[in-house]
Amino acid sequence: MSTTPLRSALLALPLMAASLINASAAETPLPDAVAAPGEIIVLSVHAEGAQVYECKAAADGKPAWAFREPIATLIVDGKTIGRHYAGPNWEHSDGSAVVGKSIGNAPGATANDIPWLKLEVTSRRGSGVLTGVTTVQRINTQGGKLEGACDKVGSFKSAPYAAEYVFLRKG
Repeated sequence: MSTTPLRSALLALPLMAASLINASAAETPLPDAVAAPGEIIVLSVHAEGAQVYECKAAADGKPAWAFREPIATLIVDGKTIGRHYAGPNWEHSDGSAVVGKSIGNAPGATANDIPWLKLEVTSRRGSGVLTGVTTVQRINTQGGKLEGACDKVGSFKSAPYAAEYVFLRKG
């Protein structure tokens, strides 16, 4: 009887090893332009929303879509915990919020995906989980790009997107 648990454990080892190998392969390193070496993750959230574009006259005088603002819900474990909007601002339901400015970017996985970003926090308000955040990463983007000409200057259009936002602080 004592060999049965040992035998089961030995049979499970290859499966556990395969799981560990798959998990480490899934953790692809971030592109240098958005990496934040030495910083510690404070919070990681999923975002669902839209990138809003406005039809404006381009440099050549022809109307073209120009990015205006994001509108997204921040989600953790299926629950809304905040929002993301123009600024860019990220606001947590605990009252803490940060504003960032882009300092690095890398292409999304497909031509339809908005770029991955590294943003430096330029201001904070409130107190809560986002209080000590110094960097925000936008990674694993899906959708959000709007292509093609627009007909009427001043019109708006949105493109649905999803992304992961990682909030970090200096170690």
